[in-house]
Amino acid sequence: QVQLVESGGGLVQAGGSLRLSCAASGRSFSSDAMGWFRQAPGKEREFVAAISWRGESTYFADSVKGRFTISRDNAKNTVYLQMNSLKPEDTAVYYCAAAVIYGKYKYWGQGTQVTVSS
Repeated sequence: QVQLVESGGGLVQAGGSLRLSCAASGRSFSSDAMGWFRQAPGKEREFVAAISWRGESTYFADSVKGRFTISRDNAKNTVYLQMNSLKPEDTAVYYCAAAVIYGKYKYWGQGTQVTVSS
């Protein structure tokens, strides 16, 4: 059974940092793109960042460019999201996703809450 498990969320003050991790099990994603999405209360889920299977290409939403970085360790089947200079508007549940099939991610984690206080 494929599982993506996010960790590293929590409560942080504005300007602070958090590092999210997403550990995959059940199959290797070393040949797949992986990404992060988030959903704030009352809003639709939105794209945050993505990374190619070898990690040489990364993509970010305009709202997080310059503050967030995405990386992966294929040996550990894990993807990371380093979030710096956090803002209250970054408050959301953050989801990890893996394996783009026909333009959509096939596998999703359960999410981890990130709350940024002002």
